[in-house]
Amino acid sequence: MATQRSRRLRKKMHLDEFQELGFSVNFTFEEGTSEAEIDSTVDALINEVIEPNGLAFDGSGYLQWEGLICLEKIGKCTEEHQEQVRKWLNERQLKDVRVSELFDVWWD
Repeated sequence: MATQRSRRLRKKMHLDEFQELGFSVNFTFEEGTSEAEIDSTVDALINEVIEPNGLAFDGSGYLQWEGLICLEKIGKCTEEHQEQVRKWLNERQLKDVRVSELFDVWWD
């Protein structure tokens, strides 16, 4: 049986029209990649893919990176967002590029 919740409560709980979908991303730089090259690549990812598409990236790493990508505002990422990120990372010839399925960033 479905629970009826007020709009205020749905927003607070990130449910229904306030659900936020995102995806995780993992990638690896070649052994011996300089810190400057890693920094410039991650900066370029943010400047060329993340910000222009209204996305947010929370990630960390050195040679092996992992992170979460979601929309900057309340909303749902799409398969198109996933493909843009995957394509950009593969074009930079990064290794072990993995982009997860979309999931609820608050409840999964």
